[in-house]
Amino acid sequence: MKIFHIADLHIGKQLNYYNLKENQEDILDQIVEKMEEYRPDVLLIAGDVFDKSMPSGEAYGLFDSFLNKASALRPAIPICIIAGNHDSPERLNYASSCMEKHQVYISVMPPQREDEYLKKVVLEDEFGPVNIYLLPFTKPGFVRPLFPEMDISDYETAVRMLLEREKSDAAQRNVLVSHQFYQSSGWETATCDSEQVLLSIGGLDRIDISVLKDFDYVALGHLHGPQKIKEEHIRYAGSPLKYSVSEERHHKSITMVTLREKGTKPEIELIPLKARQDVRSERGTLKEILDRAEESGRHDFISVTVTDENEPYRMKEMLREVYDYLLEIRVDNARTRKWLEITSERQENLTPLEAFRAFYEDVGKSPLTEAEELLLEKMFDQLTEDGE
Repeated sequence: MKIFHIADLHIGKQLNYYNLKENQEDILDQIVEKMEEYRPDVLLIAGDVFDKSMPSGEAYGLFDSFLNKASALRPAIPICIIAGNHDSPERLNYASSCMEKHQVYISVMPPQREDEYLKKVVLEDEFGPVNIYLLPFTKPGFVRPLFPEMDISDYETAVRMLLEREKSDAAQRNVLVSHQFYQSSGWETATCDSEQVLLSIGGLDRIDISVLKDFDYVALGHLHGPQKIKEEHIRYAGSPLKYSVSEERHHKSITMVTLREKGTKPEIELIPLKARQDVRSERGTLKEILDRAEESGRHDFISVTVTDENEPYRMKEMLREVYDYLLEIRVDNARTRKWLEITSERQENLTPLEAFRAFYEDVGKSPLTEAEELLLEKMFDQLTEDGE
């Protein structure tokens, strides 16, 4: 069985206020073209279909167009979709029962009642059935009603309990589609700025891959860089486009998985995707950066770091004349490094109230009122007492 695994489409996302509609439309069309070329038996979309919980009409239209094109391929290719942490379960689930008639299967919430289980899609090939379990993004609070006598306070316990109650057939091939932050002891997981990886106290959102032991392939979403998590069969597909400068060295792709008989390792191949515009950085003196500009790269999304000690006159204007899509312009020289050093020292000595005050004034461009100061003082005092 041949599987296409993608994730983190983030349809509707903007990059520093630049609209990515044409880029996303083009990359989704490439995915359909690759489906037509390679003829997978199923397409798995591992969460974060949309970038916001309330997608725009434009974002809905783009995803609808993609599903229509993919569903029009013949013979038909089933599509399995789960909700990610960016998705609204209610909105993603709209018309899902109708979509199943066209072999588009959507799961947006984990089981919450005793008679509910993970949505399972069963496909067949010459080696027998392949059971595809759909596990949408799960928080501990989602599954507490299922286990009222247990203290489920972290993500790993929540996912482990859900998977254990499924009792999958060990003699058959089982695939899991999941959107969480998985890790393994002694394994360095590559993350980037655009993922908004959940930052829970004590790492409560981290899930050890030991919970995945019963699956022959695990199709993951959430991390934007394509990668395995220690084991070859436990993989993040990554996002199809670069959504931050921290992803500039990523090679975006579709993960194609071939499953053969039970007990054999899946075959993994990464099918490259080519974006209309790259996302990259430029660093050097202003003259060096301008001299390096080439016609083929002038229309990329560019983050610039200028290193001149004497900051050039009309620097921004000169850069904008060369590059159409500037994301940011930074200056890295002795003056800015000294300023950062001083700022860092000041921040280290701030009380929680002083730090909040500085943050509020920086964002709101106005000081706290006297009433707000008093309220915050009481709040921080209460927190200090509770901590003791």
